[in-house]
Amino acid sequence: MTDHVSPGGAVCRRRRCAALVAVGALLPLPVLAGCSQGDTAPSVAQSQDIAPAPRGMVRDGGTVRWAIDALPSTFNAFQSDADAATTRVTGAVLPSLFTLDASGHPQRNADYLGAADVSAREPRQVVTYQLNPKARWSDGRPIDAADFLAQWNALRGKDNAYWTARNAGYDRIAKVEAGAKPHQVKVTFARPYADWQSLFTPLYPKGLMGKADAFNDAAREKLPVGAGPFLVRKRDTDRGTVTLVRNPTWWGDRAKLDKLVLTALPRDKRSGALAAGTIDVAAVDQGAAKQVAQAAAPATAKGVDAKAEDARTAARKSALGGYVVRKALEPAYTQLALNGSAGPLADQRVRRAVARAIDRQALADSVLKPLDLPAQPLGNHLLMTGQHGYEDHSDAIGEADAGAAKKLLADAGWKLSGGSAPRPEEEEQAGAGRAVTPDRSDDDGDDGYAEDPRADEPGDGTSADQSGDAETDGRNPHRPGAGADRDGARPAAAEAPLSFAGAVGSEVQQAALLRQSAALYKAEAADERAAAAGDTGSAAYGKYRRYKKRAAQALGAAELIETGQAPHLPGAAAGHAALRTANSPFRALQAGTGHSPEAAAGRAPGRAPVLKKDGRPLALRFVLPDGPGSEQLRTVGRRIAGMLNRIGVQTAIQRVPDASYFKDHIASGDFDLALYSWPGTAFPATDARPIFAKPQPAPDGSLTVEQNYSRVGTDHIDQLFDQAASELDGDASRTLVEQADARIWAAAGSIPLYQRPELVATRKTLANIGAFGFATPRFQDVGYKK
Repeated sequence: MTDHVSPGGAVCRRRRCAALVAVGALLPLPVLAGCSQGDTAPSVAQSQDIAPAPRGMVRDGGTVRWAIDALPSTFNAFQSDADAATTRVTGAVLPSLFTLDASGHPQRNADYLGAADVSAREPRQVVTYQLNPKARWSDGRPIDAADFLAQWNALRGKDNAYWTARNAGYDRIAKVEAGAKPHQVKVTFARPYADWQSLFTPLYPKGLMGKADAFNDAAREKLPVGAGPFLVRKRDTDRGTVTLVRNPTWWGDRAKLDKLVLTALPRDKRSGALAAGTIDVAAVDQGAAKQVAQAAAPATAKGVDAKAEDARTAARKSALGGYVVRKALEPAYTQLALNGSAGPLADQRVRRAVARAIDRQALADSVLKPLDLPAQPLGNHLLMTGQHGYEDHSDAIGEADAGAAKKLLADAGWKLSGGSAPRPEEEEQAGAGRAVTPDRSDDDGDDGYAEDPRADEPGDGTSADQSGDAETDGRNPHRPGAGADRDGARPAAAEAPLSFAGAVGSEVQQAALLRQSAALYKAEAADERAAAAGDTGSAAYGKYRRYKKRAAQALGAAELIETGQAPHLPGAAAGHAALRTANSPFRALQAGTGHSPEAAAGRAPGRAPVLKKDGRPLALRFVLPDGPGSEQLRTVGRRIAGMLNRIGVQTAIQRVPDASYFKDHIASGDFDLALYSWPGTAFPATDARPIFAKPQPAPDGSLTVEQNYSRVGTDHIDQLFDQAASELDGDASRTLVEQADARIWAAAGSIPLYQRPELVATRKTLANIGAFGFATPRFQDVGYKK
C-alpha cells in the first residue's frame, strides 16, 4: 500500500506552517555560551525579545530592510504555495481580527473589532462581530459583511474552482450575513466550532475572494487594496524585494516607518549583508549570531590582539557592532519522528523503548544552554511552554531509563543473539550517546598536526554516515575505493556502519564527538575566511587554514573509527599505512584531545548488545539532511544514535540532500527515524489534528496520512480532537486537548525534544522588532529609537 499525502499537508497558513524542516538554525555553537551584549536581556523564560519601547520613544520616518527567505509566490495566504513571506506581508497590510500575545493567547484586535463573541449556542452556535466603524479598505469602501461572505464562500470547500489549501472551520459555517445593527456581521455554524477566533484572519476584500479566477491569480504579484498600517507598493522580482509603504488611510496608530522593504536573502548570505550594512533585520543562524556577539565584545575577550587586525577585519567588526541578536524560544519544536508504518517500529513497544532510551534533557541542554535560554525538554505536542493550559505529559511513556527500554524490547521479542535479552546491569558505563560538548582549544599556534592533503579540497559527499544508494540496512560494500590500502587515502567503508560492526559504545560517542569537533572547526574556519575577505596574508586567513586543517583531521579520525579501521577497535583491519604513522589523523586527534587509542580501549566496557528477532537484527535507518547548515542537527542525530546503541538498537545514518529531505523522505515515509520540526499554534484542536490523525485507506489503495508523517495514530486520538474542536467551553476543550496529547505520547510516534531557539539580528537603534515568539508583530510600532 502506498502513501498519499493530502493536498493540504504542506501548506502554510497565517501564524503557522505545515512543517519546518529542521535544517540548520537549531544548535548553537559553544562559543555563544555566556556571551552578553549591552542591549540583550538577561536569561529569563523568554517568550519574546523585541526591544520594547513606547511609541513616544520611537521617531517618525525611516526604512527598515527586513530579510526574508524568498519572495512570496502569492499574497493569498489561503493558497497552497503561500509561505512565511506571505504571512509577513499580510500581517502588515490586511485585517487580523484576532492577534496573539506573547503566550500565544488570541486577543481581539480593537483596530477592526469593537466586540466579537459567541452570542448563541442553541440551537446553533452564532458568533457576532461588531466591526470598528472606522475600518475601511484603502479604496475607501467600509469593511462589511460582504467581505466575510465572499471569504466563506471561497474557503468552505464546496467549489473546486477555488484552489484553496484548507477549509478547516469554514466548512462548519452554515450562514454569513449582516447583523441587526450597523457594522455587524453574524456567522451561524452548522456544527459547533471552538476555534472560531482563527477564522477570517487575514480578511481579504470581496473583490479578491468573490470569484475563483481572482482568488487563484489576482494576488500573485500584487495586492492593490489593503486595510492595515501598510500597503503593498511593489513586488520587484529583479531586486528581490517587496516594498510596503505607510497607509495614508489607516485609522489606527500611524505607522512609525515610512517603508518596510522585505528583501529575499538566503541564510548563508546574511552575515555578509549585516557586515555590509545592507540589511537591518534578519533571522540568523548560529554562525552569524556568533559574529555579531564577537563584534560587540571587547577585542581582548578572545585573546585577539586588536593591533594585529587588518583594516578590513576591523571594519567588519565595526559594522557588525551596530547590531544585536534578539533571542527567544521560537513557537516551534524539534521532534524525533518514528515511522510506525512497517518494520520494527510498527510495534508500539519498540517505539516506546526508543523513546525511553533518549535523554531529552541532555539534548535540550546542548541546544539551549549555550544560548542562555531555558533548557527544558518540551513535554507537550500541542502546546508550547508558557501557553495557557501547558502540561508535561511525557510521563505517559516515562522518563529516560535504559533498563526499562531494554525490558520493552525483550517483551517485543528482541533478544541477544545468544538468546537472552540484555539485562539492565549490562548497560554501558562509558556514557555512550550522552550529550557531551568536546573541549575546544583557543591555541592559535602550530598544533603539531600533519597537514591533510585534502584540507583545501571540497568533500565528495561520501562520508561514512551517508548511505547513498545503500540498502535499507545501511550497508554499502560497493562504495568507490572499498578495500583501498594506500597511504593517506580516505579509508574505505566497512561492509556495515559502525553500529552494525559491533563497535563498543564509547567509540560511538568518540566518533560523534570527533565529528562535532570537525563541524565546530569548520564553522570557525568559515568565520575566519569571511573575516579575511580575501587577504591571504592576514591573521584571520592563517586561522582559517589552521581551523580547516583541524576539521579535516577530526573528520578523518572519525571515519577511521566508523569504518572499523581504528587500531583499538575489535576486528579492526590491520596493515593500513595511515594508522602506522605517528602523524595520521586518528593518532593526531587522539593526542590533541588526550584520548589515546589505548585509553579509549581501557574505557570500553564491551561491545554494544546485538538484538535479533527471527534472525534479523534490530536496525533502524536514521535519515538526516546533508546540507552545509545542518552539521549541528546531524550531531543531535548522532547523539540519539549513541543513546539507542546503549539498548541494542542499531542505527544506520543516511544523509540526504536538503532539497529532497522533506518531500522525498519525510512526506513519502522513506525513513525509520528522522528529525524535523512542527510549529506551535493557538488553535491545537484544529491545526494539530491533521498532524496526528490516524492514516486512512483511500479508495485507490493508497494511505491518506494528511500531515501525520510518522503514520502512527488511533481512533481515540481522532475522537478527542473532534470533541475538542466542537466544545465551546474553553476549559472543557483544553481538557480534551490534554487527553489527546497524553495519548499521542503513549503512541510514541513523535517524541518532542525541545523548543527551537529564535535568533534575529537587528540594528541596535530599532525598537519593537526582533524575536517575536508567539506574538503577532505590531508593524505600526516598529521604528528607530529617538
